[in-house]
Amino acid sequence: MIYPSIDKLIKNVGSKFLLVNIVSKRSKEMEETDYYQLNEYKSSKNIGKTLEEISKGLINIKEK
Repeated sequence: MIYPSIDKLIKNVGSKFLLVNIVSKRSKEMEETDYYQLNEYKSSKNIGKTLEEISKGLINIKEK
């Protein structure tokens, strides 16, 4: 089973398109700044770490 589940991520974000954009931007930000919001991650890659942050509600989405 993949962690975190896509259903939980879509529930937090709203759409797959928005999820892909957020994950892309946040994972690039992690790579450039080395800023992480959690102390421990299950994933070793930045994309997985970003998905974990979204599933825990650490990334807020502002709608225009």
